[in-house]
Amino acid sequence: MKFAWASATGRAAGLVALAALVLLAGCGDPGLTQQEVPARPTPTIAAYDPDADVAAGKAALTLVPADATEVTVTDFDESRASLGVPDLTSDDLVTDRSDYWERARTQSVLLAEGMLREETSRLMLDYGFTQDDVDWEAHFTGPGGPGWVLAFRPDLDLAGVERAVADDVAGLGGAEVDRERHLVSVGAASDAQDSWGTIEGIADLASDTPAESTYYRAGCLSLAAVLGPDADVEDQEAVVAAHDPTTLAPLERFAVGFADGVATARLGPDRPDLFDRSELAAAFPTIGSLGFGDGFTAPVVDPSTGRIGYDVARPLAAATATLTGLLPFAVCNEVTPMEEPTGL
Repeated sequence: MKFAWASATGRAAGLVALAALVLLAGCGDPGLTQQEVPARPTPTIAAYDPDADVAAGKAALTLVPADATEVTVTDFDESRASLGVPDLTSDDLVTDRSDYWERARTQSVLLAEGMLREETSRLMLDYGFTQDDVDWEAHFTGPGGPGWVLAFRPDLDLAGVERAVADDVAGLGGAEVDRERHLVSVGAASDAQDSWGTIEGIADLASDTPAESTYYRAGCLSLAAVLGPDADVEDQEAVVAAHDPTTLAPLERFAVGFADGVATARLGPDRPDLFDRSELAAAFPTIGSLGFGDGFTAPVVDPSTGRIGYDVARPLAAATATLTGLLPFAVCNEVTPMEEPTGL
């Protein structure tokens, strides 16, 4: 699936393209800024149910504490399916499993490389499972520190996983094993706690269709963060002169999902600034070896649902830009002056 281009200079034609889009189915980090935005009474997400037919990127949010500021969900099941090996597990040949990981690195957008992969040999020999038995993996960070959730395939005997947790192998030490739901986690929200799934309006940011990876973030990104660590005063002034971020509406939280060679940014419905946000990328220079345009191209905008669609030019570049905050469409509507160089 490929998106068509829409721009502010051709908004009449762009609105025709939007109609087509609407019909389609479906870490502490510097630069994070919370902003006051009125709550919109939209649905939350039901409690986690391993038997429900719900996309991993959506289901995982019910296990993430509500105060988490950054969340990644990597659906290895979806990645395997997209690469033609939907039933791949640790029971398969090592060559087949290695081939998947080689292809996934350049053909899927993976926001996590698999926390168990470095200990593949030991886990297989001593405990009878590997990363290839993980359906999806979520990582999050917030005031309570980092946390994670691994969802194992439902037919895997978790006895070996429990022994690996007890032996503190592959970073599993101290994890909680939920045999009933086939989950292993650290810092996950309990059923009695508020989660990202209980946040009002979160359903607007969570797709019902599977994605290889999904990134969620509370708040917007500072202009300095989006420019990158090597930007200077002149770079910032050039962006402000071309597209002044202070004219944008506030951004409370956003998501970016990746599936079938397409990235979909979700910023929430009924946004009057979505065209302006989609055009910001043209004003941002590429500083260093990577820029937003290396991973994302050909935007199309749907203000009513708050979505911007992009073709994924290079999966690894798209993943890196996302994880390092090089996302112009999510910039804050404020500008903090950079310090002038002293020359000392």
